[in-house]
Amino acid sequence: MRFPLVGGESYYRGLKLALGVGPRWSSGGTEKGVRVRFAPSPTGYLHLGGLRTALYNYLFAKKHGGTFILRLEDTDRSRLVAGAAQSIEDMLEWAGIPPDESPRRGGPCAPYEQSRRLDLYHAAAKTMLDSGAAYRCFCTSQRLDLLKKEALRSRQTPRYDNRCRHLSSKQVQDKLSQGTPFVVRFRLLEGPQPFQDLVYGWTRHDVASVEGDPVILKGDGFPTYHLANVVDDYHMGVSHVLRGTEWLISTPKHLLLYQALGWQPPQFAHLPLLLNKDGSKLSKRQGDIFIQHYIDNGYLSDALLDLITNCGSGFTAENQMGRTMETLIQQYDLGKTSTHSALLDLDKLPEFNRIHLTKKIDNTDTRFQLVKQLKTLLKDAYKDLVLDEQYIERILLLRKHGPSVAEMLLSLGSEESIIRLQNALTE
Repeated sequence: MRFPLVGGESYYRGLKLALGVGPRWSSGGTEKGVRVRFAPSPTGYLHLGGLRTALYNYLFAKKHGGTFILRLEDTDRSRLVAGAAQSIEDMLEWAGIPPDESPRRGGPCAPYEQSRRLDLYHAAAKTMLDSGAAYRCFCTSQRLDLLKKEALRSRQTPRYDNRCRHLSSKQVQDKLSQGTPFVVRFRLLEGPQPFQDLVYGWTRHDVASVEGDPVILKGDGFPTYHLANVVDDYHMGVSHVLRGTEWLISTPKHLLLYQALGWQPPQFAHLPLLLNKDGSKLSKRQGDIFIQHYIDNGYLSDALLDLITNCGSGFTAENQMGRTMETLIQQYDLGKTSTHSALLDLDKLPEFNRIHLTKKIDNTDTRFQLVKQLKTLLKDAYKDLVLDEQYIERILLLRKHGPSVAEMLLSLGSEESIIRLQNALTE
């Protein structure tokens, strides 16, 4: 990487403005309108927490006639999981919340993988280096490790001491001429930066008092999350950022980046955590956290979405069961989202599944689809078995009040066929 030398301190004159006041819309590259994004990292497969975040973005977009974007934040190259990127989009389509723009579908802001957008991040870094809002840091990993160990020894929070912030232009030039490796850091502005969150209200956090200047461009030329999400949200015209509350404390940092780049920020809404029913955090070590688990066990996507929205807030009517996607869109109201964590009781999922399966059987169109699926699967499993569609339909109607798909299909074949039929009903 080669960037111009660090500029003067003019960036700081007049920079202390309140951030995030009133309605704000991104102005990068697309016409104004509601545009939201779900931006997972393909370092793993889609889990319940990610599905909930994607769902709330989808509901908000459809409620306001907007656009739902899937963007893959794949800049952490060392942790990428093979097949995860494709699987994430597959899971969204299975759940009935397909993106309008994505790596697979394309769109006006393609590409939708951050690893293919490096020129945009380099251009933003250059802009901030020129203005003095960013600087090159030549500190070695050994020095940074020593800083961390010393802080921990003193029972303090590890943080960068901003040493390279004070290098002169000549010192920077000398290190560059020697080929010294560097990263690019963003100069944090001291003092609390207030902003208005659509869920948590007015929030203020003096990020510079607890953190050192953050790295925004790594030595390998890839951006960190802080720079990449700001640059991409701007260029993709994102109007609202709905994400987990764990990012609330980082938002002042992101708003400072918007201001340093001279861009209008989107509005932010941070969603409360989704927890287990006992209040513990969802863990990837749980076997039932990944969406594939529910597909493999024959659960309907409508039932899963109904459950994870039933346990939280953000709807005009609460504690309802059997809500369809159309109902969820109609009832969704971001302003009714509370700051309390949502407690997820997965023991209730079989009952939700029974309710949604019954609704599908009661509906003539969806029942016809189920009959067709069952007939095909039975033919595949039992070559000599002949069952007409009317008989299969009678079985569905007779057993529709059973607690599970497996029990309902008990009359139709062996355990193996039941498992296959369970899975098929969710496709």
